[in-house]
Amino acid sequence: GIEFIDSYVFNKVEDIRFNSTVGRFVGYTEHGVKNAEAWNSDAGILGQEQGELERVCKPSAAIDYSAILDKT
Repeated sequence: GIEFIDSYVFNKVEDIRFNSTVGRFVGYTEHGVKNAEAWNSDAGILGQEQGELERVCKPSAAIDYSAILDKT
């Protein structure tokens, strides 16, 4: 399967991450935890992140996979 991870970094520290396998945001700093709680309660934001898996990852993976198979 394909996993989409969207990390938010501030001053070289990861604050928060969306992981499509988990289906929600996880905070790694005090600020990130607060944002994760807010963003996880917003169906629109969660839906937008999940949509990236379908919109970007799966089509790109199909192209990459096809290119690899053509060379083997």
